[in-house]
Amino acid sequence: MSMWKFYHNPNCSKSREALSLLQSKSLDFQLIEYLKTPLSSSELRELIVQLSTPVSSLVRIKEADFISAPFDVYSLEEVVHHLSEKPHLMERPILQGNGRAAIGRPMENIAALLG
Repeated sequence: MSMWKFYHNPNCSKSREALSLLQSKSLDFQLIEYLKTPLSSSELRELIVQLSTPVSSLVRIKEADFISAPFDVYSLEEVVHHLSEKPHLMERPILQGNGRAAIGRPMENIAALLG
């Protein structure tokens, strides 16, 4: 099993751009289409701890589902609950590995994580 996980949405241009970057570096990673295989509550908690950003940065607040039924994006419990139920509200792309994680917005975050 690779030490890197890449949370990917093939319909997202930023996610496809990040995938190309990882492939160009010949990085060994596990590709996870999180809309098909949503993260569990424990996986989300681990990911949130490893991000160096506020928990709110993981939520796509401009999505129609969020706008119609907003929740407290500063609450770890609320974010974990809602993202496990509605994975399309999770920001993307995300690279996770070596005990750290980065959201690829901007793409330089992923490049910096790789060193």
